[in-house]
Amino acid sequence: MSESMEDVHILIVDDEESIRVTFEMFLKREGYGKVTTAATIEEALVAINEEHFDLIISDIVLEGACGTDLLKYIQQTGVQCPVVMITGFPNLNSAAEAVRYGAFEYISKPVNKETLLRIVRQALKHWQLAKEKQELQRENEKFRRYLEVIFSSVSDAIITVDEAMRIIQVNDTARTWMAEVHGDEVTDLQSLPGEMGMACLQDASRVIKEGQVVREHQVECRKADGTIRMISLTAAPLKDAVEEFNGAVIVARDISLGLPESHGGLRSRFHGFIGISPQMQEVYRLIENVGKVDTSVLITGESGTGKELAAEALHAESWRCDRPLVKVDCAAMAEDLLESELFGHRKGAFTGADRNRPGRLLQADHGTLFLDEIGDISSRMQLRLLRFLQEQTFTPVGQDTPLQVDVRVIAATNVDLREKVRQGLFREDLYYRLKVVEIMLPPLRERRQCIPLLVHHFLALFREKLGRRIHTISDQALDALTRYPWPGNVRELRHVMERACILCTGSTLRRENLPVDLVGISEKTSSDTLRQPGSATPSSQQFVPAAATDQEMVQQALLQSGGNKSLAAKLLHIDRSTLYRKMKRYRLV
Repeated sequence: MSESMEDVHILIVDDEESIRVTFEMFLKREGYGKVTTAATIEEALVAINEEHFDLIISDIVLEGACGTDLLKYIQQTGVQCPVVMITGFPNLNSAAEAVRYGAFEYISKPVNKETLLRIVRQALKHWQLAKEKQELQRENEKFRRYLEVIFSSVSDAIITVDEAMRIIQVNDTARTWMAEVHGDEVTDLQSLPGEMGMACLQDASRVIKEGQVVREHQVECRKADGTIRMISLTAAPLKDAVEEFNGAVIVARDISLGLPESHGGLRSRFHGFIGISPQMQEVYRLIENVGKVDTSVLITGESGTGKELAAEALHAESWRCDRPLVKVDCAAMAEDLLESELFGHRKGAFTGADRNRPGRLLQADHGTLFLDEIGDISSRMQLRLLRFLQEQTFTPVGQDTPLQVDVRVIAATNVDLREKVRQGLFREDLYYRLKVVEIMLPPLRERRQCIPLLVHHFLALFREKLGRRIHTISDQALDALTRYPWPGNVRELRHVMERACILCTGSTLRRENLPVDLVGISEKTSSDTLRQPGSATPSSQQFVPAAATDQEMVQQALLQSGGNKSLAAKLLHIDRSTLYRKMKRYRLV
């Protein structure tokens, strides 16, 4: 017995004092710790209600009562304790009644010492074993419920089958998947149709035949809505407690690539934009409100932040959405060419003008004109554009008669126009005419919570475009992409993801598929976050993105590269031609 004799509490009920005293003496000398006596059934009931007993020894015939009444009370009230009944007049009826009401033993007087101690030992041992059994049953039931909770809560589909391929048990996920391809309840794997059923049957058969685990068997399964679910199957032998082979357990995991879930009801997509950051939510609201108002808008932000997307969104939200959106890249054209492109020209207006050509303004009539890189236009073009914005009229090159159009103008720039106004390089009146409403697009490094969404979007895009079987991205790769400062913003992220998908040969895009310098910068950024004051400064061979603006990042890259433009462009992850254009814009040449 796990319980020591000193802790055992025994109750003796008998109307003969000599028997109570004798039994108490025998038990205490044997080492039992506490013995309580009662002369009547009333005293016994009081004792039982006030204390806990491990054993009750009671005479079956008590003064004015019967010992079986005590048995009935114990049984009715649920008192957990073995009871030994003693009688001086043994008969079959009294014995049967005692057993019927749960007595452990029924013995007759006189009871000698050896008999008493033997019966006490047997009763206590039996009771201890009964308690241990109950405890094991409770633990088993608790463990069974725990396994059921795990089985039903796991997001993976779990199917167990026997050697005849009969389905023993499925969890909720498996039940849902199976219902998508088979309306009725499936009882065996042979009845499960489609690619999933065939793959599960093949893997389970192999496991049962060979007794070995089948790992990472990937299957494309078509769902009822026509979309593809990519499933990774793992099958293993199913054994019981005595290590006998009984069947197979199949675990199916959905590894289909999808966008991470957004939280709090935030929009993750809006007219081509992807992001859930507070900055992007504000951009979405501003575009919705301003788009419906027919006024000029100035879109500002670093290169690659999506200024063209913002212009398209503004046009889509306006009443002009059914009319053309005409785009002009002001930085890509010389002044004369831009003037002809924007305002049009008449035949013979200049050498090579062999026919009339309508300008972009005329093409955008009743629609929207998007002027990208507006900060790069010349002073003369600034004046002509200002006049158009004020009068809604313009004169094609080589023509005397002005034309009137109804055009909404949206302009965009990645330079600080206020600084250019201060330097006298941009007309102040044009600046304020363009900037009736300004929409500032945040750089990617200021909205890092959007990066996982963008990564999964580009991964799905290039997986389909390149025909790659890439199903997911590792945590390490995603962490490196999230930590990187992205001087080229979303455009740079797109290029990096395309490169990574080209280099990825497996089903998971890993950190080794990313550019080495990108991973190095991400690791450096992480270590700099943990660096204590007074520690060593960063290596000059690594780009440390401490700058806040695009101009400062270009300056820092040039400084760290020692003026080497090829290295500076590599540090910024942009083309050299783009770097030269930035240097010219920021007067760094």
